[in-house]
Amino acid sequence: MTYLVIVAFVAIIGSLAVALVAMMRGGPSPTDKGEAPEAPRKNHMARALAFRVGFSLLLFVVVLVSYKLGWIHPTGLPLGR
Repeated sequence: MTYLVIVAFVAIIGSLAVALVAMMRGGPSPTDKGEAPEAPRKNHMARALAFRVGFSLLLFVVVLVSYKLGWIHPTGLPLGR
């Protein structure tokens, strides 16, 4: 279970990094005349952020289901103290 959470966090951070790179590159500048923007890169940042949201929701659901099935247990201070 620990490895699954680590992989999910790496996927979330990787998706954020891809969105950052896509945002920093941006589209073609207004001085580029006659060049069409690349079609696959058009919504690259939005797709990367959508994947990040999907990974986050999936991780949340996996943690909830794991708790309900008893695979993981909460830790912390006992309630009686």
